[in-house]
Amino acid sequence: MPAVSTSQRTYRYLRLTLAGAPVAIMLAVLFAIPDVGVLPSVSHYFYSSARTVFSAALVAAAACLLALSGRGPQRVLLDVAALLAPLIAIIPTPISAGEVLGIVVDCAAPCVPAGFTDDLDNALATYLVIGAVVLAIGLVLARRGDVALRDAGPTLALAAAVLAGVALVWTLVPQLLVRYGHAVAAFGFFIIIALVALAEALRPSDAHPPAKRMRIGYVVVAIALLLDLASTVVSAVLFDLPVVLAGELVALALFLVFWMMQTAQKWSLADPALRA
Repeated sequence: MPAVSTSQRTYRYLRLTLAGAPVAIMLAVLFAIPDVGVLPSVSHYFYSSARTVFSAALVAAAACLLALSGRGPQRVLLDVAALLAPLIAIIPTPISAGEVLGIVVDCAAPCVPAGFTDDLDNALATYLVIGAVVLAIGLVLARRGDVALRDAGPTLALAAAVLAGVALVWTLVPQLLVRYGHAVAAFGFFIIIALVALAEALRPSDAHPPAKRMRIGYVVVAIALLLDLASTVVSAVLFDLPVVLAGELVALALFLVFWMMQTAQKWSLADPALRA
């Protein structure tokens, strides 16, 4: 058996940790069903006993994505996905009165209950400060030459745009962020994952290209994920069908399949660094 370096072992553990994030979310939802029943969406379980696992898994996934984003267009896309994952975790989805057992909703239309908006202010402030610190560290490392600006530049620019956009919306029209922030972040995250899968199939790395069968698998996952998102939105918005929970569970399962494919493809890389 070839020796496994410390960096290889670390990257393998990170990959397995990220694969565990969607599993943890689905298990938390399953264990919360006896208490609150079947809710309209996975995101509704934020208001149940699944909240801690839901948020923790998404924040952990963000950290893993940043560490494992790789290089090329996949790197930029996965870094942006890492920025969106915490927003899914900290911005609650609006709910209607009576949708979640034990949660008092004091508005006629779907909204985020008053008690949770205070938590959101705290979480968004923390998110923006941490994001700004990480961005500043990235700029310093690029200036020092520890990270090639050619490689890090697109990620840093997009990160600055996302952070600035969130800060502006939160400051100028906070009700817009509360109303649509969760949905935009969630759908944006899964669309990015579909694009990464397509990039792996159509523009693979020269150093570790996937086999032909795996490239076909990436295309299948990408198409299935995009179709799932599109059909969920159309069915829920246009026809008011209760399909969001099923659509989100399918999206989580497809993300898991995609990431396990990534893990299998890159498991034995001799050098898992950005240059590999």
